Amino acid sequence: MTDNILNSFKLDGKVAIVTGAARGLGQGIALGLAQAGADIAAVDILDTAETQKLVQALGRKCITIEADLSSSDCINGIITQTTEKLGSIDILINNAGIIRRAPIVDFTEKDWDDVMNINIRTLFFLSQAVAKVFIKQGNGGKIINTASMLSFQGGILVPSYTASKSAVMGLTRLLANELAPHGINVNAIAPGYMATDNTAPLRADKDRNAAILARIPAGRWGNPEDLQGAVVFLASKAADYVQGYTIAVDGGWLAR
Repeated sequence: MTDNILNSFKLDGKVAIVTGAARGLGQGIALGLAQAGADIAAVDILDTAETQKLVQALGRKCITIEADLSSSDCINGIITQTTEKLGSIDILINNAGIIRRAPIVDFTEKDWDDVMNINIRTLFFLSQAVAKVFIKQGNGGKIINTASMLSFQGGILVPSYTASKSAVMGLTRLLANELAPHGINVNAIAPGYMATDNTAPLRADKDRNAAILARIPAGRWGNPEDLQGAVVFLASKAADYVQGYTIAVDGGWLAR
């Protein structure tokens, strides 16, 4: 046992891969992990220079990896660059995700495939690849997936997003079951309604915005910083006995 419970939350010497790290929730997650002591591999198809600068300002190392997560072809490169430049992998944050909105009668096959490829297909195969690294290293590891309110609910106008995020919660359980014997913890975080690019259309719609805020007990949209505590907890020794669970960070949305 540690002398001080707060020491169990420290991530000193750990290396975390964060996908979708260029902005929004991914950037906030990367900064939270860095504040707790982790070095970061910031993965995105977008420019992650800002995230790198912010992480380095905290005194942590940060490498940037440009990757198109719509295909699993990028996975070997992510693994290789992280291990070669940062020495190991201890934490994987599967945060990258996209959303497409349209009524089901108009929803296209492309919008279905594009969302499913990033949100669940590459998430699984990247988790698989990182799990192999964890097992080889022999020190366990942490995988944290970004789920959604639509892992619990149906929603409207986002069929592929709902399908993918429901799958994320289920896959989190399966991965936890199979990887627990190797000392690997797999859990997920379900952000509530967050002020990000994905929700910009909702916030711009006066009626939808008002309806959403009226249901959130906290009375506000969430922000990336709201996820940092849950992410650091799940990535740390403090969560060694937490397995296969999806934590909602939603301002009380699901409690209504």
